Amino acid sequence: MFLKKLGVRAGVLAGTAALWAASAGSALAAPRPWEMNLQPAVTPVMEDIRDFDRLLIYIITAICLFVLALLLWIMVRYNKRANPTPSKTSHNTLLEVAWTIVPVIILVFIAIPSFRLLYFEGTIPPHPDLTIEAIGKQWYWTYAYPGAGKLRFDSQMLQDADAAKAQEPRLLGVDNPVYVPVNKVVQIETTGADVIHSWAVPAFGVKMDAVPGRINHTWFKATKEGTYYGECSELCGAAHAFMPIEVKVVSDAEFQKWLAAAKKQYSAKGSLDSTRMAALTK
Repeated sequence: MFLKKLGVRAGVLAGTAALWAASAGSALAAPRPWEMNLQPAVTPVMEDIRDFDRLLIYIITAICLFVLALLLWIMVRYNKRANPTPSKTSHNTLLEVAWTIVPVIILVFIAIPSFRLLYFEGTIPPHPDLTIEAIGKQWYWTYAYPGAGKLRFDSQMLQDADAAKAQEPRLLGVDNPVYVPVNKVVQIETTGADVIHSWAVPAFGVKMDAVPGRINHTWFKATKEGTYYGECSELCGAAHAFMPIEVKVVSDAEFQKWLAAAKKQYSAKGSLDSTRMAALTK
Protein backbone atom coordinates (compact mmCIF):
# COMPACT_ATOMS: atom_id res chain seq x y z
CA MET A 1 0.00 0.00 0.00
CA PHE A 2 2.83 2.38 0.91
CA LEU A 3 4.62 1.72 -2.39
CA LYS A 4 1.39 2.25 -4.28
CA LYS A 5 0.84 5.62 -2.58
CA LEU A 6 4.47 6.52 -3.19
CA GLY A 7 4.03 5.69 -6.87
CA VAL A 8 0.96 7.91 -7.12
CA ARG A 9 2.79 10.81 -5.46
CA ALA A 10 5.76 10.31 -7.76
CA GLY A 11 3.42 10.42 -10.75
CA VAL A 12 1.86 13.66 -9.53
CA LEU A 13 5.29 15.23 -9.04
CA ALA A 14 6.41 14.04 -12.46
CA GLY A 15 3.33 15.55 -14.07
CA THR A 16 3.87 18.81 -12.24
CA ALA A 17 7.51 18.88 -13.32
CA ALA A 18 6.49 18.25 -16.93
CA LEU A 19 4.03 21.16 -16.75
CA TRP A 20 6.73 23.47 -15.39
CA ALA A 21 9.08 22.37 -18.14
CA ALA A 22 6.42 23.15 -20.75
CA SER A 23 5.66 26.56 -19.25
CA ALA A 24 9.18 27.54 -18.24
CA GLY A 25 9.27 30.29 -20.86
CA SER A 26 6.30 32.14 -19.39
CA ALA A 27 6.17 31.30 -15.69
CA LEU A 28 9.03 32.96 -13.88
CA ALA A 29 7.72 32.97 -10.32
CA ALA A 30 5.33 30.48 -8.75
CA PRO A 31 5.47 27.71 -6.15
CA ARG A 32 7.50 24.69 -7.22
CA PRO A 33 7.63 21.12 -5.86
CA TRP A 34 10.00 20.74 -2.88
CA GLU A 35 10.84 24.43 -2.89
CA MET A 36 12.32 25.62 0.43
CA ASN A 37 13.46 29.17 -0.29
CA LEU A 38 11.61 32.37 -1.06
CA GLN A 39 10.69 33.00 -4.68
CA PRO A 40 13.19 35.02 -6.76
CA ALA A 41 12.72 38.77 -6.25
CA VAL A 42 11.52 40.93 -9.14
CA THR A 43 10.82 44.13 -7.20
CA PRO A 44 12.98 46.34 -4.96
CA VAL A 45 10.73 45.53 -1.99
CA MET A 46 11.12 41.79 -2.44
CA GLU A 47 14.89 42.16 -2.83
CA ASP A 48 14.99 43.89 0.56
CA ILE A 49 12.76 41.20 2.06
CA ARG A 50 15.14 38.49 0.83
CA ASP A 51 18.13 40.40 2.23
CA PHE A 52 16.38 40.75 5.60
CA ASP A 53 15.48 37.06 5.57
CA ARG A 54 19.12 36.19 4.88
CA LEU A 55 20.24 38.40 7.77
CA LEU A 56 17.82 36.65 10.13
CA ILE A 57 19.05 33.23 8.99
CA TYR A 58 22.63 34.24 9.81
CA ILE A 59 21.62 35.50 13.26
CA ILE A 60 19.48 32.44 14.04
CA THR A 61 22.24 30.08 12.89
CA ALA A 62 24.84 31.83 15.05
CA ILE A 63 22.56 31.70 18.11
CA CYS A 64 21.75 28.01 17.59
CA LEU A 65 25.42 27.10 17.16
CA PHE A 66 26.36 29.08 20.28
CA VAL A 67 23.67 27.39 22.37
CA LEU A 68 24.62 23.96 21.00
CA ALA A 69 28.33 24.54 21.80
CA LEU A 70 27.38 25.77 25.30
CA LEU A 71 25.26 22.68 25.96
CA LEU A 72 27.98 20.31 24.75
CA TRP A 73 30.61 22.08 26.86
CA ILE A 74 28.40 21.85 29.97
CA MET A 75 27.68 18.17 29.33
CA VAL A 76 31.40 17.39 29.02
CA ARG A 77 32.80 19.75 31.64
CA TYR A 78 30.15 19.43 34.35
CA ASN A 79 28.93 15.83 34.20
CA LYS A 80 29.08 13.73 37.36
CA ARG A 81 32.37 12.03 36.53
CA ALA A 82 34.24 15.19 35.47
CA ASN A 83 32.84 17.31 38.29
CA PRO A 84 31.83 15.13 41.25
CA THR A 85 31.56 18.12 43.61
CA PRO A 86 29.32 20.75 41.97
CA SER A 87 29.57 24.42 42.77
CA LYS A 88 27.06 25.93 45.22
CA THR A 89 26.99 29.25 43.36
CA SER A 90 23.44 30.60 42.95
CA HIS A 91 24.08 34.05 41.43
CA ASN A 92 26.55 35.65 39.05
CA THR A 93 25.92 39.34 38.49
CA LEU A 94 28.07 39.67 35.39
CA LEU A 95 26.47 36.63 33.74
CA GLU A 96 22.93 37.74 34.59
CA VAL A 97 23.57 41.22 33.18
CA ALA A 98 25.09 39.70 30.03
CA TRP A 99 22.21 37.33 29.28
CA THR A 100 19.82 40.27 29.66
CA ILE A 101 21.74 42.89 27.68
CA VAL A 102 22.92 40.69 24.79
CA PRO A 103 19.39 39.63 23.67
CA VAL A 104 18.29 43.29 23.82
CA ILE A 105 21.22 44.29 21.60
CA ILE A 106 20.35 41.50 19.14
CA LEU A 107 16.70 42.62 18.99
CA VAL A 108 17.69 46.25 18.40
CA PHE A 109 20.06 45.10 15.67
CA ILE A 110 17.13 43.25 14.03
CA ALA A 111 14.62 46.06 14.61
CA ILE A 112 16.52 48.76 12.70
CA PRO A 113 16.43 47.07 9.25
CA SER A 114 12.96 45.70 10.05
CA PHE A 115 11.44 49.15 10.61
CA ARG A 116 13.28 50.49 7.57
CA LEU A 117 11.80 47.69 5.44
CA LEU A 118 8.28 48.24 6.82
CA TYR A 119 8.51 51.94 5.97
CA PHE A 120 9.75 51.14 2.46
CA GLU A 121 6.87 48.70 1.89
CA GLY A 122 4.23 51.06 3.22
CA THR A 123 5.33 54.26 1.49
CA ILE A 124 3.94 54.45 -2.03
CA PRO A 125 6.16 56.54 -4.32
CA PRO A 126 4.52 59.84 -5.36
CA HIS A 127 2.76 59.91 -8.74
CA PRO A 128 2.57 56.15 -9.51
CA ASP A 129 2.65 55.29 -13.22
CA LEU A 130 -0.39 53.00 -13.03
CA THR A 131 -3.24 52.40 -10.59
CA ILE A 132 -5.19 49.14 -10.50
CA GLU A 133 -8.24 48.42 -8.38
CA ALA A 134 -8.41 44.82 -7.08
CA ILE A 135 -11.81 43.87 -5.64
CA GLY A 136 -11.96 40.54 -3.82
CA LYS A 137 -15.14 38.52 -4.20
CA GLN A 138 -16.16 34.99 -3.29
CA TRP A 139 -14.19 33.53 -5.01
CA TYR A 140 -12.54 35.55 -7.76
CA TRP A 141 -11.03 38.97 -8.36
CA THR A 142 -12.45 41.94 -10.23
CA TYR A 143 -9.89 44.38 -11.64
CA ALA A 144 -10.33 47.94 -12.87
CA TYR A 145 -7.90 50.38 -14.49
CA PRO A 146 -9.19 53.85 -13.45
CA GLY A 147 -6.81 55.64 -15.79
CA ALA A 148 -8.18 53.69 -18.78
CA GLY A 149 -11.77 54.81 -18.67
CA LYS A 150 -14.28 52.14 -17.65
CA LEU A 151 -11.98 49.18 -18.13
CA ARG A 152 -13.12 46.47 -15.70
CA PHE A 153 -13.01 42.67 -15.83
CA ASP A 154 -13.31 39.56 -13.68
CA SER A 155 -10.42 37.13 -13.21
CA GLN A 156 -11.31 33.54 -12.34
CA MET A 157 -9.28 30.38 -11.90
CA LEU A 158 -8.90 28.06 -14.87
CA GLN A 159 -10.27 24.56 -14.48
CA ASP A 160 -7.73 21.74 -14.67
CA ALA A 161 -8.45 20.87 -18.30
CA ASP A 162 -8.28 24.49 -19.42
CA ALA A 163 -5.10 25.10 -17.42
CA ALA A 164 -3.43 22.09 -19.05
CA LYS A 165 -4.37 23.33 -22.54
CA ALA A 166 -3.04 26.81 -21.76
CA GLN A 167 0.10 25.35 -20.13
CA GLU A 168 -0.72 27.20 -16.94
CA PRO A 169 0.11 25.79 -13.48
CA ARG A 170 -2.79 24.04 -11.78
CA LEU A 171 -4.81 26.22 -9.36
CA LEU A 172 -2.79 29.33 -10.32
CA GLY A 173 -3.70 30.14 -13.92
CA VAL A 174 -6.63 32.49 -14.59
CA ASP A 175 -8.79 33.33 -17.59
CA ASN A 176 -8.05 37.07 -17.50
CA PRO A 177 -4.64 37.96 -16.03
CA VAL A 178 -3.54 41.43 -14.93
CA TYR A 179 -1.13 43.23 -17.29
CA VAL A 180 1.39 45.81 -16.07
CA PRO A 181 4.38 47.50 -17.76
CA VAL A 182 7.89 46.64 -16.66
CA ASN A 183 9.92 49.14 -14.57
CA LYS A 184 6.83 51.18 -13.69
CA VAL A 185 5.44 51.97 -10.25
CA VAL A 186 2.06 50.23 -9.94
CA GLN A 187 -0.32 51.18 -7.14
CA ILE A 188 -2.87 48.57 -6.04
CA GLU A 189 -6.09 49.79 -4.44
CA THR A 190 -7.86 46.79 -2.94
CA THR A 191 -11.15 46.23 -1.15
CA GLY A 192 -13.55 43.37 -0.49
CA ALA A 193 -17.08 42.94 -1.76
CA ASP A 194 -18.23 40.41 0.84
CA VAL A 195 -15.60 39.12 3.29
CA ILE A 196 -11.93 39.89 3.92
CA HIS A 197 -9.61 38.72 1.14
CA SER A 198 -5.91 39.41 0.62
CA TRP A 199 -4.10 40.32 -2.61
CA ALA A 200 -0.67 38.69 -2.49
CA VAL A 201 2.08 38.00 -5.03
CA PRO A 202 5.22 36.55 -3.36
CA ALA A 203 7.68 37.50 -6.12
CA PHE A 204 6.60 41.14 -5.71
CA GLY A 205 6.81 41.12 -1.90
CA VAL A 206 3.18 42.28 -1.84
CA LYS A 207 0.39 41.18 0.53
CA MET A 208 -2.47 43.53 1.33
CA ASP A 209 -5.84 42.69 2.90
CA ALA A 210 -8.98 43.52 0.91
CA VAL A 211 -11.43 44.63 3.60
CA PRO A 212 -15.12 45.38 2.85
CA GLY A 213 -15.90 49.06 3.30
CA ARG A 214 -12.26 50.08 3.22
CA ILE A 215 -9.69 50.77 0.47
CA ASN A 216 -6.15 49.62 1.25
CA HIS A 217 -3.15 50.66 -0.81
CA THR A 218 0.08 48.90 -1.73
CA TRP A 219 2.57 49.07 -4.59
CA PHE A 220 5.23 47.29 -6.57
CA LYS A 221 7.72 47.95 -9.35
CA ALA A 222 8.47 44.81 -11.34
CA THR A 223 11.92 44.94 -12.95
CA LYS A 224 11.69 41.76 -15.04
CA GLU A 225 9.20 40.76 -17.70
CA GLY A 226 7.36 37.50 -17.19
CA THR A 227 4.34 35.87 -15.58
CA TYR A 228 3.98 35.94 -11.80
CA TYR A 229 1.47 34.12 -9.64
CA GLY A 230 -0.13 34.68 -6.26
CA GLU A 231 -3.22 33.70 -4.32
CA CYS A 232 -5.74 35.11 -1.91
CA SER A 233 -3.91 34.92 1.43
CA GLU A 234 -6.80 35.42 3.83
CA LEU A 235 -9.20 32.59 4.67
CA CYS A 236 -12.37 33.73 2.89
CA GLY A 237 -14.66 30.73 2.70
CA ALA A 238 -15.09 27.29 1.17
CA ALA A 239 -13.32 28.08 -2.13
CA HIS A 240 -10.52 30.15 -0.63
CA ALA A 241 -7.92 27.86 -2.23
CA PHE A 242 -9.33 28.55 -5.70
CA MET A 243 -8.79 32.31 -5.91
CA PRO A 244 -5.45 32.76 -7.71
CA ILE A 245 -3.76 35.89 -9.01
CA GLU A 246 -1.84 36.06 -12.28
CA VAL A 247 0.17 39.13 -13.28
CA LYS A 248 1.91 39.52 -16.62
CA VAL A 249 4.76 42.03 -16.67
CA VAL A 250 5.37 43.18 -20.24
CA SER A 251 7.12 45.93 -22.17
CA ASP A 252 5.51 49.36 -22.58
CA ALA A 253 4.65 48.64 -26.21
CA GLU A 254 3.05 45.30 -25.40
CA PHE A 255 1.14 46.84 -22.48
CA GLN A 256 -0.30 49.59 -24.69
CA LYS A 257 -1.27 46.98 -27.26
CA TRP A 258 -3.04 44.90 -24.59
CA LEU A 259 -4.70 48.01 -23.13
CA ALA A 260 -6.17 48.99 -26.48
CA ALA A 261 -7.56 45.50 -27.01
CA ALA A 262 -8.80 45.25 -23.41
CA LYS A 263 -10.73 48.50 -23.65
CA LYS A 264 -12.76 47.04 -26.48
CA GLN A 265 -13.21 43.64 -24.86
CA TYR A 266 -13.76 44.47 -21.19
CA SER A 267 -14.91 48.09 -20.99
CA ALA A 268 -17.61 48.25 -18.31
CA LYS A 269 -20.92 49.91 -19.06
CA GLY A 270 -22.33 52.27 -16.47
CA SER A 271 -20.86 53.95 -13.42
CA LEU A 272 -18.82 52.62 -10.54
CA ASP A 273 -20.21 49.41 -9.12
CA SER A 274 -21.74 49.12 -5.65
CA THR A 275 -18.58 47.58 -4.19
CA ARG A 276 -16.44 50.60 -5.07
CA MET A 277 -19.12 53.08 -4.04
CA ALA A 278 -19.65 51.38 -0.66
CA ALA A 279 -15.91 51.52 0.05
CA LEU A 280 -15.63 55.16 -0.97
CA THR A 281 -18.50 56.24 1.27
CA LYS A 282 -17.06 54.68 4.46
